[in-house]
Order: sequence, then structure tokens, then C-alpha cells
Amino acid sequence: MRDDRIRHPLFARFYTWVAGAMDDAGLVDHRRALLAGLRGRVLEVGAGHGPNFPHYPRTVDHVTALEPEPHLRHTARGRVTAAPVPVTVVDGRAERLPFEAARFDAVVVALVLCSVADQGAALEEIHRVLAPGGRLRFLEHVRADTARMRRTQRLIDATLGPRLLGGCHCARDTLTSIERAGFTLTVLDAFLFPEARTPHSFHVRGEAKRR
Repeated sequence: MRDDRIRHPLFARFYTWVAGAMDDAGLVDHRRALLAGLRGRVLEVGAGHGPNFPHYPRTVDHVTALEPEPHLRHTARGRVTAAPVPVTVVDGRAERLPFEAARFDAVVVALVLCSVADQGAALEEIHRVLAPGGRLRFLEHVRADTARMRRTQRLIDATLGPRLLGGCHCARDTLTSIERAGFTLTVLDAFLFPEARTPHSFHVRGEAKRR
């Protein structure tokens, strides 16, 4: 029997530290903007160790936080009390969401779509579990805006980048994938974080509506 569970124990511990440093450097402001105005039933795919939990608005009824990596999932369960709304942390993969269709009013992904094994399948699953007219909120790093930097990104993705960084691929055209999965982009903010132009610094934050 194939064992396709996700285990990145060393990277999970490293990422917890890096995410904290990124938040201290200003990413936390983007997390707050990402979650502002959400309502109803929310699914967070790839919740990691729970850095978004404290920033959910009280207009949210409940957050289901999906995290496949065991160490991150365990850490996230210890952080649910930091959230101002009820949060349940569950196991599962983005490509096979363990929920019925049209269950959620919104889905949140933050620095996740770069690392899923099959981005198209994950977005199709997100589309399936969203109610008609539901919203996808995303905060992701994406492919660069110049051909030279995109070549560098592809080289990183083809060599050691995904192995060293928990499956992360920095050259993915995530915005196109979101639209192909049946969403209409309604809000989009592109920015560099950090401000230096590196292969991993090209980010987008926005919202897409389920068609």
C-alpha cells in the first residue's frame, strides 16, 4: 500500500522559526489584511503551525484548519486558544479535501499553493468545497516578473529547492491556476517581500470568487 503521508520534520521546525521572523519583518500585516472581513464557515488549507489563528475576525463562525504535516499540526493544535474564534485542526491533503461539496463560505491559503504536490487538483478541491459565490483568500509567493528571474526560479525548482524547502516551488503561475480552476480574481495586490528582488520574494495577496 502506498504511503503518501507528508512528513518534513526538520523543515517543519525550521519553518516555524522562519515564519515568526517573517511576521516580525512585516508579513503579519499581510496576514491581517488577508483575513479581514471574512464571515461564516472558513477552511484554512495548509494551516502550518497556526500563525493566522490570532488574526481571524470575530465575524467568522468557525475555522477548520487543515494541516498534513504531523509536527506542524501538533503545534497548531496548541495554538487554537490564541484565536478569537473557534478553530478545529484536522489532518488532510489539499488534493483530497475530506469535506462535502459547498460546505464553506471561504477558503484561506497562505504560502501553501507553492508546495502542494498538484496545484491544479488542490484548487479544484477548494472550488468543490466552497459554496456558490464563496471566496478564496490567498497570500502566496509566485513566479517573477522578468524572464531572467523566472529562469532562475525554474532552475531552483528543478534542483534542490523543493527538497530543502518542504516541497516549495517558486516558479508556479499561481494566478493563472486559480482562474483555470473556476475562480474570478476580484482583489489583487502584488508586492516584494522582502523588498530585495530574490527568487522567493515575489508575492501576491488577494481574493477570488467561485464561479
